[in-house]
Amino acid sequence: MTRIYLDHAATSPVHPEVIAALTSSYTECFGNASSIHETGRRARKQLDMARDQLAATIQAHPNEIILTSGGTEADNLAIFGTAYANKHLGQHIITTSVEHHAVLHACQQLEKEGFEVTYLPVDNQGRVHPTSLQAALRDDTILVTIMYGNNEVGTLQPLDELTKLVQDHQAVFHTDAVQAYGTVEIDVTDLQVDLLSTSAHKINGPKGIGFLYQRTGTKLRPLSHGGQQERKRRAGTEAIPLAVGFATAALLKEATLSKSHLALLSLKKHFLDELTRLDVNYSLNVKDADQLPHICNLFFPDTDIETFLIQLDLAGIDASSGSACTAGAVDPSHVLVAMFGEEAPQLRSSVRFSLGLGTTKEQLTEAAEKIAGVLNKPASIWK
Repeated sequence: MTRIYLDHAATSPVHPEVIAALTSSYTECFGNASSIHETGRRARKQLDMARDQLAATIQAHPNEIILTSGGTEADNLAIFGTAYANKHLGQHIITTSVEHHAVLHACQQLEKEGFEVTYLPVDNQGRVHPTSLQAALRDDTILVTIMYGNNEVGTLQPLDELTKLVQDHQAVFHTDAVQAYGTVEIDVTDLQVDLLSTSAHKINGPKGIGFLYQRTGTKLRPLSHGGQQERKRRAGTEAIPLAVGFATAALLKEATLSKSHLALLSLKKHFLDELTRLDVNYSLNVKDADQLPHICNLFFPDTDIETFLIQLDLAGIDASSGSACTAGAVDPSHVLVAMFGEEAPQLRSSVRFSLGLGTTKEQLTEAAEKIAGVLNKPASIWK
């Protein structure tokens, strides 16, 4: 059975050109970038070039890029680093109820340390309304952290409107752009964000590396201590092959951004059209908001999410949900709870399909047919 991978929002296959770049760097450039000899200088040159290339993809200065181990560390550095560096100005933080757990759990930890966190609500499309942020801002607010594109339902937040509300405020504005980076065009000057998180493995790059954009002048307290790497902001020997691989993936995404965006929208439409053709009973969980082109979160009435995902897996389809299974109990997606309420049927019957490198219309036609087949199985399997 040839599997159909529709979980690119979880992680993506590594592009062949990225694998080649990784192999070359591991083979030819094993030096430590902090070493002053020739081998170290070659390593430093590769690192500097990768940083330059990554910075250019968001119109930033290379010195504003902090290489991290991925999106989670980038989010944590942004949140804890800002909170600790600005604690003397206040202890109030604003985020949303639909953030990735790398943000939510960081904020919850800060609450245990005495900080106060306001969790903004969203509408039934997953959007934060600027009026909610405006009402939540206080004189002692030091950080606003709102994601760019949601990893579960794909909703894009109106960052240009939200950041304007903070321009004349002391608060630092951070956005988790892990899902948006490489999928939509990002210019940090236009967005007016102070901090922005990314991850390589979401854009066909290697796992284990991401970056945090830190606008010049934005204060952060380092979370790791050791050497003076990353301009004393993040200690640890740099993973140069990973940086090279990340930069290669980012440049490939940038070169095809507009074309890829349209292609993903076309694939998503084809998938939905095929489901409709096959009389599959479904509805979109996000219909009327700007969305990431590769994420499609669907509600299938009268299905059990755990059973459905198992059946899809057996049929050769890789998909996911925002639900967490712990000790046999399924906890509903916090994103869908925020959108629809705690008793909504969408919580137990929604699946996220996400598209990317290698996804074809033929695969999506086959996937739709298999989904229809699974849903047509005896009702007893859903009980």
